[in-house]
Amino acid sequence: MILADTHVVLWLALEPDQLSSNALKALKEARESLGGVAIADISLWEIASAVKRGKVELQSDLSGFLRSVEEAYRVIPVTAEIAERGTQFSRAYPRDPADKLIGATALVHGLQLITRDEVILASGEVPVVW
Repeated sequence: MILADTHVVLWLALEPDQLSSNALKALKEARESLGGVAIADISLWEIASAVKRGKVELQSDLSGFLRSVEEAYRVIPVTAEIAERGTQFSRAYPRDPADKLIGATALVHGLQLITRDEVILASGEVPVVW
């Protein structure tokens, strides 16, 4: 299994050309033989928030889109362990709480994170595929 960052979920659905060849390959391999692709539960909120703020335009209604994401990905809920781990990143890691919960989800579950987030990549604190 592999963990997809929120923008990866959106790009896969709306702008697949934004994804790197490594990301596409990792997603394909995860779906075929590694137990699938997961998202942190906060990614659902990030998607809804991006749509409501006008940053993302959907072809369908928001609730239908969110339901389709829930069906396509394994949604990993925040646990006590993830919440605690999310508070332990260094200053090099993004300060955004959603990024911290997504990174902590990857670490607690031993998953690689598919992300293009340059700050996460530069921090070296989460195993990343891009």
